[in-house]
Amino acid sequence: MRLVQFTTPEGERKVGRVSADDNHLHPLKDTHSVRELAGAAITRGIALAVVVDERTTAELVDYDRLLRENLVLAPLDHDEPARFLVTGTGLTHTGSANARDKMHILTHGEDAEESDSLKIFRMGLEGGKPAGGPPGVQPEWFFKGVGTCVVAPGAALPMPAFARAGAEEAEIVGLYIVGPDGSPYRIGYALGNEYSDHLTEAENYLYLAHSKLRSCSIGPELLVGELPAEVHGHSRIRRDGAVIWEEAFLSGEAHMSHSIANLEHYHFRYPMHRRPGDLHAYFFGAAVMSYAFGVQTGPGDEYEIEAEVFGKPLRNRVELAPDEGLVTVTQL
Repeated sequence: MRLVQFTTPEGERKVGRVSADDNHLHPLKDTHSVRELAGAAITRGIALAVVVDERTTAELVDYDRLLRENLVLAPLDHDEPARFLVTGTGLTHTGSANARDKMHILTHGEDAEESDSLKIFRMGLEGGKPAGGPPGVQPEWFFKGVGTCVVAPGAALPMPAFARAGAEEAEIVGLYIVGPDGSPYRIGYALGNEYSDHLTEAENYLYLAHSKLRSCSIGPELLVGELPAEVHGHSRIRRDGAVIWEEAFLSGEAHMSHSIANLEHYHFRYPMHRRPGDLHAYFFGAAVMSYAFGVQTGPGDEYEIEAEVFGKPLRNRVELAPDEGLVTVTQL
């Protein structure tokens, strides 16, 4: 089953279950957020799918209209955005390792020593899926931001004036809630666009954190249950309505160098990541990226990421953010 958070034209928040035809939603009764839904499942000690089944109504809402009118929300959010941590990992797919190595060669030349990117990718291949379960080798990890950096499906992705570039990263995102006793629970999975400045990253790997640009998008649908071992998808860029770049991607554990359980262990091993009531979005890494093909995107371009198992595609346009100039600090 797949869930969508949305607002009605009158401004009421709701959660809908995607219908069999994929073009309508069945609103869930007495449900205003996925966070609330997950909390009810934890309190009762039952699966999220059971709660969804109990609350599914026969009513039908036009899903396509909600998307056209930008009424679809990210599939998970928090009333206090600072309690929604957005993080991720890289070099979990062959494509991302190859792209990062190309950046290394462009910067340091064909005769450069093997990059740290390929080294850590190989470490994942050798120890990211331990036979006895986690922990295996630790992955690369980064902090993206908090709930305020998550852009809704259909909304603009801002390109900061200081960014040298802004490009998509088509990824699968794990969505989590921490229970009252500090135990993390996986709510489900969604498509995500991690969105980064790869020119800044290529200048020096220590600029990785700066290259993340903070903004990202998730959704529009939340997949409840286990992720298929193999996920087939497409990433596209449209300019003035025409597709200027398209590439298929493969994800899921069958195409990753780490198991999801191993990634989750290294994220949630920190006590501060297990604060009761907090939400987490964890980007699992990209398989293909347009910048590796020499594509440079800019304001007005639209990113489109889709995979059949996640239903409707995730679309966002690039929009140039205002130049805020030099930020200064006032001494108190």
